[in-house]
Amino acid sequence: MPHEDREQETEQPAASAPHPPAPSTVPPDALIIVPVRDMVLFPGTVFPVTIARERSVLAAQQALREERPVGILMQRDPEIENPAWTDLHRVGTVANILRYINTPDGSHHLVLQGEQRFSLVEFVVEDPFFAARVLRIEQPDLLTPEIEAHTLHLRQQALEALQLLPQVPQELIGAVQSAASPTALADLVAAYLDIGAEEKQELLETIDITKRMDRISHFLARRIEVLRLTQEIGRQTKESLDARQREAILREQMVAIQRQLGETDGRGAEVAELSEAIAKAGMTPEAEEIARKELRRYERMPEAAAESGMVRTYLDWLIELPWALPEEQPIDLAAARQILDEDHFGLDKIKRRIVEYLAVRKLAPGGKAPILCFVGPPGVGKTSLGQSIARAMGRPFSRVSLGGVHDEAEIRGHRRTYIGALPGNIIQAIGKAKARNCVMMLDEIDKMGRGIQGDPSAAMLEVLDPEQNGTFRDNYLGIPFDLSRVVFLTTANMLDTIPGPLLDRMEIISLSGYTESEKLQIVRRYLLHRQFEANGIAPEQVEIDDESLQQIIHDYTREAGVRGLEREIGRALRHAAVQIAEGSATHVRIGSDDLTAILGPPRFENEVAMRTSVPGVATGLAWTPVGGDILFIEATRIPGRGSLILTGQLGDVMRESAQAALSVVKNRASSLGIDPNVFSDSDIHIHVPAGATPKDGPSAGVAMFTALVSLLTRRTVRSDTAMTGEISLRGLVLPVGGIKEKVVAAAAAGLTRVMLPARNRRDFEDIPEDARKRLEFIWLEKVDDAMTAALEDKPAEQAAAAE
Repeated sequence: MPHEDREQETEQPAASAPHPPAPSTVPPDALIIVPVRDMVLFPGTVFPVTIARERSVLAAQQALREERPVGILMQRDPEIENPAWTDLHRVGTVANILRYINTPDGSHHLVLQGEQRFSLVEFVVEDPFFAARVLRIEQPDLLTPEIEAHTLHLRQQALEALQLLPQVPQELIGAVQSAASPTALADLVAAYLDIGAEEKQELLETIDITKRMDRISHFLARRIEVLRLTQEIGRQTKESLDARQREAILREQMVAIQRQLGETDGRGAEVAELSEAIAKAGMTPEAEEIARKELRRYERMPEAAAESGMVRTYLDWLIELPWALPEEQPIDLAAARQILDEDHFGLDKIKRRIVEYLAVRKLAPGGKAPILCFVGPPGVGKTSLGQSIARAMGRPFSRVSLGGVHDEAEIRGHRRTYIGALPGNIIQAIGKAKARNCVMMLDEIDKMGRGIQGDPSAAMLEVLDPEQNGTFRDNYLGIPFDLSRVVFLTTANMLDTIPGPLLDRMEIISLSGYTESEKLQIVRRYLLHRQFEANGIAPEQVEIDDESLQQIIHDYTREAGVRGLEREIGRALRHAAVQIAEGSATHVRIGSDDLTAILGPPRFENEVAMRTSVPGVATGLAWTPVGGDILFIEATRIPGRGSLILTGQLGDVMRESAQAALSVVKNRASSLGIDPNVFSDSDIHIHVPAGATPKDGPSAGVAMFTALVSLLTRRTVRSDTAMTGEISLRGLVLPVGGIKEKVVAAAAAGLTRVMLPARNRRDFEDIPEDARKRLEFIWLEKVDDAMTAALEDKPAEQAAAAE
């Protein structure tokens, strides 16, 4: 195979004048050097070389004028345009110029015949071309038994490789067979080996004939193995194609025989039916063109072909999708309010925002309405709100669960090249709803994962962007589908796990937990009727009073939503169902005295008074993804060296809050009547119970400060009071989040007073009316306000003595 010197200088015009003859400046004992790139010339071989650099052209022309041989040396780095002598290898080949050709395009070509190896001694000329004194390396034709064995083995390998190659010239086979000496055979095989230029240079520099033939044999063995595998793969592919062609011909003949016998397979009727369905589907011009094209392919395919079923499934999906926009029903806002009130109790702010949303959709049906995201704890009615919106708009409802989805193909679909490929969940949901303007609830959007198959949340960016989803492209369909008229709603328990760009496309509507009075109304209006139907009980067969329901809510559940409450009511009704089914009773009354026998002992009790009856314990308020909760901060003092011990699986932020609270107490020790030596002679241990649950955040700062002051002044914290707020080292109380959920939790726990940061007054309107009526609110500017409101007036010992 010809090797070329890959110079890329500007080509000279064909008519350019040759270089004028130059007087010889090369000593008689020197050799003119022609540098080449990515090419090694071996002795005894003939190869063409293209030269373009001026220095190479001058060197070749000078050698022709003086009828001298040239030295071919390969550059170490082929990227260097004008190499210095240090950029050249030290071993090359002396070559005779057999032909020098100037082509019309101005390029220069040499046909070189390698004669002998040489090693550089010194450069004597560097301009206008290289010339050097060299040491010619003689290769004696020794023929020992070892060399003869290597020669025989190498010749057999070379002939085997040539037989595996297609269209090998007979002259090359003859040259290998007739190589006169081991050196000639080794250089001939090395010249035609399919290896890199650096490896060929290594062979050129290997003077010992035995080592050189071993090295060439190694390269040749690897190449023979590759050629054998290539030949085997080609043979297997040809056999497979021949079998398929034979099967196709036989099937065509079978179809022709059936046609002659009048035994048609009904394919024509099926194709006609599909063609009519495509015409009625109301597809876009692009979709219809693709469908017609696939139908023609399907018509030509044998029925038993593997791809036939795939094409038919694809056509069915295209036909069944609702391409046309149905006639939209007008939105009745009064009816929408009635539906929302029927389906949900409370949630006034949420309902008002939904009515506003529906009003905008009524006035601008084709407008780009915002995408609502309902965020709240489990069981507060997020998914059912979507069903109510669909009922109010008179549109079909479709729900897509995104929890645990970690494959982008779940959203965009699989490509049709895969067996069993299907559209993504979005297109499938629209197909099931059979309406392009359905209400689609994307449930648990905060629980999408990410895996090696891609990031589904990134695919959701296009789905939830009104500017882009008009041309949503599912990988399975391969054509745009308009999602702009779909009403997308999403739900989540928390926002932390939703990526920022995705969160930016949605309007957040928060749903907090229900108060006990709201839960009682929900039970009366919804849950009892649902459980009566689920357990096959008529409402007149079982009677359960409000006191019993209130006791179930307070003593057997502690949640933001009502799912656990519904399960407990179901357990109570199943107890009555057993008596009715056995015939032992026709009417069952469930009272508060019966609950222990039916549901077991109460699971939750008011432990606030018991826990805060000793100094060093304060009641705090916490926010969790499933609603608010109360927590206890316990502090105690033990002999030590002034260390602060923190336990209860506290996060870094909460640990820093404890350090800050202790620093504020130390700073105010004299004003609080605390002996400063206490801090150096004692260790203070702060523990937050429920140690298996991780806790973090700055909002326990006030509670920690109050617990420490209570411990060190021996004044107990009021048992009816809970508190939240971050503190600074200056004693300021800073605002925190989750006020609504925390206050609802305090009311549910039976507390009557809550202490909140004064700068959280803006959240007062978000607190449910029932909780506001049951609680006394104390607004804190500084930690001094917390001490005044939370601590008893007398130390615990004095109070006990007075009693």
